[in-house]
Amino acid sequence: MDSGAAIDDEKRRIIEEFSVFDDWVSRYEYIVELGGTLPSLPDSLKTEENRVHGCQSRVWFVPTQSEGKLHFAADSDAILVKGLIVLLLRVYSGRTPDDIVATSPKFFEEIELGSHLTGSRANGLYAMVKRIQAIAREAQSKRH
Repeated sequence: MDSGAAIDDEKRRIIEEFSVFDDWVSRYEYIVELGGTLPSLPDSLKTEENRVHGCQSRVWFVPTQSEGKLHFAADSDAILVKGLIVLLLRVYSGRTPDDIVATSPKFFEEIELGSHLTGSRANGLYAMVKRIQAIAREAQSKRH
């Protein structure tokens, strides 16, 4: 299976997971629950260089690359944001830079995240996606 198909499959799984919830409160609680599963980053990686700007909370993304794929470790000081990070990592981590750049965050609208998060949280979500895609574009440029 190519990475693009794997990304589409993961997006479908996330949409299916959220479809079982009847209301936004249940979805919110699920995101918080997901946040509890995110491993913490060591303080040594919580640097300004790894920080995502544009988020209300403090967020850090640490990329590594192996076998042509980017992997991300991440953390935040807010439990809800940690849950959003878990969702982002499921879609974007372990993928090629080309697939990361080509993957729109539009699937978040299908689970109604954009319309139910506060404006600053929604902006932070898209700031995290922009950061992931910027890292992927940088990796692409190093290949050429």
